[in-house]
Amino acid sequence: MGILLLVIALIFEIAFAIYCIATKQNHKKLKNWIRIAIFIVFAILTVSSVIVWGFSWVMLAILLFLLAVKGTVSLILKKTNIKQYKTSNIVWKSIMMILIFVFVLSPVIIFPQYQLPKVTGEYEVATATDTYIDRNRMEVFSNKEDNRSVNVEFWYPKNADGTYPLLVFSHGAYGIKTSNESTFTELASHGYVVVSIDHPYHSFYTQSEDGKVTMVNSDFKNEVENANKGVYSNEERYNIIQKWMKLRTDDMNFVIDTVLAKAKSDNNPIFQHINTEKIGVFGHSMGGAASVWLGRARNDVSAVVNIDAPFYSELVYNKSDDNFMASSKAYTTPLFNIYSDDVWIQLDRTPVYVTNKLNNKQFEGAYTTHLKGAKHLSLTDLSLFSPILTYFIQGGKAEIDKYYCIETENELILKFFDFELKGIGHFTPEETY
Repeated sequence: MGILLLVIALIFEIAFAIYCIATKQNHKKLKNWIRIAIFIVFAILTVSSVIVWGFSWVMLAILLFLLAVKGTVSLILKKTNIKQYKTSNIVWKSIMMILIFVFVLSPVIIFPQYQLPKVTGEYEVATATDTYIDRNRMEVFSNKEDNRSVNVEFWYPKNADGTYPLLVFSHGAYGIKTSNESTFTELASHGYVVVSIDHPYHSFYTQSEDGKVTMVNSDFKNEVENANKGVYSNEERYNIIQKWMKLRTDDMNFVIDTVLAKAKSDNNPIFQHINTEKIGVFGHSMGGAASVWLGRARNDVSAVVNIDAPFYSELVYNKSDDNFMASSKAYTTPLFNIYSDDVWIQLDRTPVYVTNKLNNKQFEGAYTTHLKGAKHLSLTDLSLFSPILTYFIQGGKAEIDKYYCIETENELILKFFDFELKGIGHFTPEETY
């Protein structure tokens, strides 16, 4: 939609400039009427939901409104032929308008309208946000003596009866709590209470209930980038991983414990719908690694989904030969791994994925699926929300259809949790989709 509108704007401005130059007139009256008409058409398209209103349309709406007001005032005051015709003025104004349209349409192009993946459950889904303050931890990223706070969002069945399993999600590095919103919505529509966590300073941005916005920490960002570039020694990388995982798992433990406590004492429908005996955890990338960690650390976690992440909890650093090796302890919590091409090719090549190898006997009962043609961010909603950003962040376009990828991922996660937490059906995923 954004590119189409930009092309139309370019064609109009260039064609109108050529028309003015050919006739050697400003045609200001005609242009005023056209701009008023364009604003009216934009308003009609917005009201009729052809244009789905959102933050990306704000700048264009303001521009069209101002141009329409200017045109209306000009027509009322009959200021249509005051300025003498000059070709240079026509060309200059056209260039300026083209640049302005490029600017105001850039959010629409970067964040285009998209159709939500299908929701197949019977329940209407409601959402809610909250901020939890951990009185037992201090914020390590702040110079102030503040307690660690964690922002969460819930997706849950609206006006439903009974209790449902609790699912806790952790986003990847620089991610946000809505990174896999389509997955959360699908799960909630089938009778799950999903809570997704924003990990402040690990998240690209997060906003607490009091309006405070926290951006990603620059030191953490540098650590991730340097680790990906191979800057650190194996021992340094191992120590950094332990630091990342401690923050992540502490956040997840705190949220789970808080929600379970509220389920016993809080009359809010969200908490009264939770079956505290059925808990699953899942996450993408670094959040997936933290989820696998909790699957080993907590006895009340009954199912884990790892989306494109190494098993950091199973990684052992052997100082004698300066290398990584896999833990010898069996992993007994039901586990489902979903891999993109980006991670799949690393399973037998990259040292930090040594524990993820398919022949690791400690994970004999784990399910593993490879979404062929997918890239790392294909397994999040960012590929729908902003294809351009996804392309640049992950270094190319995924070969897999983005809707097929997300919908297949959502279906598999739902079936896994249904089987492990509700005892519904069988779970026999294919190795490759």
